[in-house]
Amino acid sequence: MQKITTFLMFEGQAEEAMNYYISLFKDSEVVNIKRYEANMGGTEGKVLHATFTLNGQQFMCIDSNVKHNFTFTPSVSLYVNCESVEEIDHAFAELSKDGQVLMGLDAYPFSDKFGWVNDKFGVSWQLSLGQK
Repeated sequence: MQKITTFLMFEGQAEEAMNYYISLFKDSEVVNIKRYEANMGGTEGKVLHATFTLNGQQFMCIDSNVKHNFTFTPSVSLYVNCESVEEIDHAFAELSKDGQVLMGLDAYPFSDKFGWVNDKFGVSWQLSLGQK
């Protein structure tokens, strides 16, 4: 069990986001999912708590039943070291769909190929191929 785990809080899209992310990265799966039941204070059937892995790295997520005045921000992002041009191109194309490109996929002084996007759920991703 890893000691520190990224925890993502959604407002109704946790399962959709989790399934989307596991479709993008190899060795990824939903480990467990617990749903709100009737009279539990959340929307019945939504994610009370879930654990999933992306390329073997564990994450957790929930659907908050409370509306907050905050959401995800690029000041904290998921950094992915991509293993091939195909992997970074695919991940960038998929994660930027209905999202926001913060830095276009290109060569930068710190990486042979790099891109930074906020996905359609607002989660920020930095994708890098090779280090200079």
